[in-house]
Amino acid sequence: MKMGSGAEQIAVFIPMYNCEPQIPRVLAQFDEETQRRFREIVVIDNRSLDGSAAAAEEALKTLTNVRTRLLRNDANYGLGGSHKVAFNECLERGYDYCIILHGDDQGDIRDLLPLLDRGLHREHDCLLGARFMPGSRLVGYSTFRTFGNRVFNALFSLVSGRRLYDLGSGLNLFAVRALSDRQWMRCADDLTFNYYMILGMVENRWNFRFFPLSWREDDQVSNVRLFRQAYKTLRFLAAFAVDRKGFLAADHSGRPGAAYTSTVVYEDDLRVAIGENAG
Repeated sequence: MKMGSGAEQIAVFIPMYNCEPQIPRVLAQFDEETQRRFREIVVIDNRSLDGSAAAAEEALKTLTNVRTRLLRNDANYGLGGSHKVAFNECLERGYDYCIILHGDDQGDIRDLLPLLDRGLHREHDCLLGARFMPGSRLVGYSTFRTFGNRVFNALFSLVSGRRLYDLGSGLNLFAVRALSDRQWMRCADDLTFNYYMILGMVENRWNFRFFPLSWREDDQVSNVRLFRQAYKTLRFLAAFAVDRKGFLAADHSGRPGAAYTSTVVYEDDLRVAIGENAG
């Protein structure tokens, strides 16, 4: 499947925070053929304190076969808040599919391409990358963290009633039609955004499918405080188990009714004349 063969509007959004060494490598995953598959590639900088924005801009300038933009969040919204910026952009621009690829260079866009070629994105509300399912490959990921993730996957599966291979990896695809109710605006803005999101997907009977990832850790710096995060996750899983509908109806964002705005730092919409014909 290539963008030139149809009218599908697929956009890739890459949230990042302090990813100066990694973001050029993430954007280097998009060779010429891969670029042509997508309507737009957008990096969302969540107020990085290093040189991430400059590194992203220089790397985006090398992508000459797709529209590109660099957005800077108007406040630090957290990883979940950057998802909300991406989802709102897709709804406002009328895109059909939204791909989220984290900017820390742990995931690889090429793991998703075979599913697009098979058209599986058209059959599901969401395709979720999973680090811990058969066929996945972990490089440099600690045994302790792997064990902890598998335990939480099992607990969430037990409580939700659906086999969950990963609670939130760095590569996912969403059908924008499934995002139109904006229930995700009530999800937490921090690193647990995907946990809230997947529980809502199960409860609302989304048609979603996991796919295996190649996943690595080398020079990435984790923002997760493991034990504090584990305690927080167990607390909200227990709250969900007690009152599923009430839990999902509550606003966990800490910013109810707030806008998630961003500013365009860089964009290139002119070099892609062939992209205009493709999209």
